[in-house]
Amino acid sequence: MPVSSIDLGLGRGARVVVAMSGGVDSSVTAALLAEAGCEVVGITLQLYASGAARARPGACCAGEDIYDARRVADRLGIRHYVLDYEERFREAVIDDFADSYLRGETPIPCVRCNERVKFRDLLAVARDLGADALATGHYVRRVDGPGGPELHRGVDGARDQSYFLFATSQEQLEFLRFPLGAMPKEQVRAHAERLGLAVAAKPDSQDICFVPDGRYAGVIERLRPGAAEPGNIVDRAGRVLGRHEGIIHFTVGQRRGLGIAAPEPLYVLAVDAARREVVVGPQAALLRDRVFTGPLAWIGTDKPEPGAARAVVARLRSSHPGAPARLVRMADGTAEVTLEEPEAATAPGQACVLYDADRVLGGGWITGTGQSAALAAASRGAIAADEAAAA
Repeated sequence: MPVSSIDLGLGRGARVVVAMSGGVDSSVTAALLAEAGCEVVGITLQLYASGAARARPGACCAGEDIYDARRVADRLGIRHYVLDYEERFREAVIDDFADSYLRGETPIPCVRCNERVKFRDLLAVARDLGADALATGHYVRRVDGPGGPELHRGVDGARDQSYFLFATSQEQLEFLRFPLGAMPKEQVRAHAERLGLAVAAKPDSQDICFVPDGRYAGVIERLRPGAAEPGNIVDRAGRVLGRHEGIIHFTVGQRRGLGIAAPEPLYVLAVDAARREVVVGPQAALLRDRVFTGPLAWIGTDKPEPGAARAVVARLRSSHPGAPARLVRMADGTAEVTLEEPEAATAPGQACVLYDADRVLGGGWITGTGQSAALAAASRGAIAADEAAAA
């Protein structure tokens, strides 16, 4: 895609702040905007001290990323600032991550980072600098609709990051720009090579930036000493099947690591933080067709009235493709989503993100799940059949 075809609704000379993480995506974002004649100001957030969390190669927000972002800024001849956000990031993202696990939830810190740091604090900084827009390297699209700007999936389905931005407000979206949303990743890297950016071949970020080795439990134990209190692993009837070394090691849908011998595979059905119990059972017992969320975030002017039903596509985790569903918003702002077909491994703490085709309508944090009467009866039948076969 030639640069001239990137229409961001900004004229030449517009001042644009770019969130530069030091990766190829944000670097190309800054470079394309500069090439298009914008006055680009790069900002890199230092989210943790180098000694507090040492990210392995390929993780974002590592110390070397600040250096990489500065090198790109020097190459482009743009202003570049590094802001110390360590304390804000710890309070808004890392502490929330640890506390969510202690509540028996499965958190998504990347959503919190976008919601509480990048699109709140950094956006405010961009306004203070007199910017006309804040641009990021997210693979999403901002599309002008009849009710104002809309958030849409990125065209590269394998890279689409719209799930992580469901909490973006309409006011924020007015100010945000996403130059890469209409490009596949291969084209972004081609731009990086064409523009001579040193990060052209840099690996993509992986996993969670403040979890250095992918072992979440170790991070939580360090942040919350005593978090790994032992407890019981029980079946659906409450019978004790074994012991565990802390609920922070488990999430709904998990099969491995239970340490229980059984005639059939067992899965984590629920995590009861108050009782320090992990409830396990057969796969059929995982199925849910009702999802309950906390207060619903909505992008646009067409939020459904309380009690009114609306057809949507619901994504229940970042890797979930989406499933047809019916949304009902409650009077208190929470929501109930009824799936046309049951889904397994829907965990509290994850997000239920709602779509109309490619458009992101909004979403909410999953607080609980349930089964309709028909699904409950079908699950009981499937479980009974499995138990009879195992016997």
